[in-house]
Amino acid sequence: MSGRMRSLTLVPLDRTAFHDRYVLAGTDEPDLTLGELLADLPAFSLTPLDSAYLDVPVGRLVLELVEFDLSTPLYPPPGLDLTTLAAARSPQGSGPATGIGPAADAGAGMAGQGMAGSGVAAEPGHPETLSEREAVLIAHDMEINRAVAYLESGLSVLIRCEKLLVEHLAHEIAGRSGRPARMLRLGGGSAAAGMAPGTASGMASGMASGLGDATPLGGGRRAELLAALQAAVTDAKPGDVVVVPHLDLLAGGTDATLTSEARELTDVLYERSACVLLAFTDPSLVIPEVLANRFAVRLSIEILPREVTTRSGERVPVGRALVTRAEAELFDGFDATDLYKYVAGMNAVRFRNALRFAYHQHRPAIGAARRPTFADLRHELRVFKARTSSSFEVPNVPFSAIGGYGDVKAELERALTIVGGAVDLPEHLRHDLVPRGFIFHGPPGTGKTLFAKAVAARLAATILVVSGPEVTDMYVGESERKVRELFAEARRNAPAVVVFDEFDSIAARRSGRDDGGSRAGNAIVAQLLTELDGFRPEVPVLIIGTTNRIDLIDDALLRPSRFRPIRIDLPQEDARREIARVHADHFGIPVSPALVDGIARVTEGLNGDEIRSVFRDGRADELVGADRRRADARRLGELIGALKAARRQREREKNPRLGRSGDGQRRVTLVGPIRLTGVAGRRSATEMVPIVTDGEEITAP
Repeated sequence: MSGRMRSLTLVPLDRTAFHDRYVLAGTDEPDLTLGELLADLPAFSLTPLDSAYLDVPVGRLVLELVEFDLSTPLYPPPGLDLTTLAAARSPQGSGPATGIGPAADAGAGMAGQGMAGSGVAAEPGHPETLSEREAVLIAHDMEINRAVAYLESGLSVLIRCEKLLVEHLAHEIAGRSGRPARMLRLGGGSAAAGMAPGTASGMASGMASGLGDATPLGGGRRAELLAALQAAVTDAKPGDVVVVPHLDLLAGGTDATLTSEARELTDVLYERSACVLLAFTDPSLVIPEVLANRFAVRLSIEILPREVTTRSGERVPVGRALVTRAEAELFDGFDATDLYKYVAGMNAVRFRNALRFAYHQHRPAIGAARRPTFADLRHELRVFKARTSSSFEVPNVPFSAIGGYGDVKAELERALTIVGGAVDLPEHLRHDLVPRGFIFHGPPGTGKTLFAKAVAARLAATILVVSGPEVTDMYVGESERKVRELFAEARRNAPAVVVFDEFDSIAARRSGRDDGGSRAGNAIVAQLLTELDGFRPEVPVLIIGTTNRIDLIDDALLRPSRFRPIRIDLPQEDARREIARVHADHFGIPVSPALVDGIARVTEGLNGDEIRSVFRDGRADELVGADRRRADARRLGELIGALKAARRQREREKNPRLGRSGDGQRRVTLVGPIRLTGVAGRRSATEMVPIVTDGEEITAP
């Protein structure tokens, strides 16, 4: 063998333990060979393994670990005792010994699996080890059994779930049903009962070539896959089940814009309506209704349940059933029940990934001075969700960072207490008491988005701020799809806060006009209403819209059971005093109580963002530029005077009549530096204010 890195694809019996030891071998066991690793943690290969690899240190190998697939033949490593291995139980709940060797009968293996019908059950306490497949089967055992019951009754089933769950659910549901399964694979073939691997693939290729011009898809994987589906449906015997793991990838669009692919797929599926199908589709993708109608039953597997059932019938929290003993014992104060509201929107695979991430970040260290707490775990879960999403972030704005607005804070605190304690509310009242969202309305610059970030921080949630115009799209149906995907991603990242800035741009009052723009806007509002009506209190997702024009918002969204309007107005003097104190502390500008009172008094009519800019610019003058000036009372007064002058200038430009007297002459309002220590409005002879009138520039003191 040469010295370059070699790549192998293995199917370990315990994927998690194998992966962890392989990753840590470079530092903990640099001399660990592949043979030694396989002796402790057995794994199969997808191709015959040369015995020379057994003496190679794993640090010189690139190992790709994959899940067990009943349709793929597996090869044991040289010297492995198959008799001993056959007695061992795979942690995934299905022994891969049924698929060993090049002539394995994949379909028979799957059917045999289903005869047991027991699956993987939760334990009363925390499990010692847990694989992703076990987590999926434990979390969704009830849904799996329901789907199995429908298949056993000869009914076709369409399951809506995330792609990460499909590989685990497809094999388990088909196997438990006891029906010979024909598995359609994206690789361009299907594994059928009673066929050796490769037969179905060859049949698929033959069908693809046999379709000729009748196949609008042309060549490629999709055409081959469609041909394999047609072959599986045509050749299926009574009692067989055809499994389509990715139905949504074969066709897309809606009934109004049925693609040629969707038409071809519809023809294939309806050709033999008596054939029993098990298909899967992702929540973020839409399939035409005519295809969905081919299935007698539609099931949805989206979020983690609050509790799962053990073999003895005991109900245990999902935070106990899907968290290993080591993970629970690591975090001081771990609460299996309270954990649910921080992970409810995640699927079982993402949940296990997040727990492994948190455990890795805080894994036990010798001589550690501090033991990680349950709060650390919650924080790591938030960070993990933000890192696995392209849009969500972790906010760190407490309510104490917002000056004033005591009444707004009190109203929000009350609502957030209900949201955070939804698990403790009576179940029949939970849906009615938990608010779906808020609309923050008021003048620009008053801190509406800042309040939204403080809400997210208070809920220990991730946040996504999206501008309303970003949702709109010129193509029919795309805007609704974007809204649907935003809500789906928010549920996956729950607890989450989604902020629609400029909410009036997508939630404007619906129009009866028949032009394209009105129809598109009406469709977005309808999609928003659909998502809000599908609200689930156990998945903490709060929607916040910010707008300067609440009068434009559709009345259906302003119903008390949907959005709760909260006005965030220009700050009063008490609020301006608190805002000034907060920003002075933030920028490190020393201010006396008397100076703060003066700033609060002379900034009437200014919003919080303008008050902040006074301290920001004052601090910048101290740190930047050749002519640096101290941010004292005089300098802060000059900055406030400049703000007021700029505001009045904008008002004159919007309404020129404001600058003229009754006799038609231009009326000049002089605004100079503000004296913060006493009288406001003093003008300095050394600091002139230039005024332009009728093309002539004059200077007034």
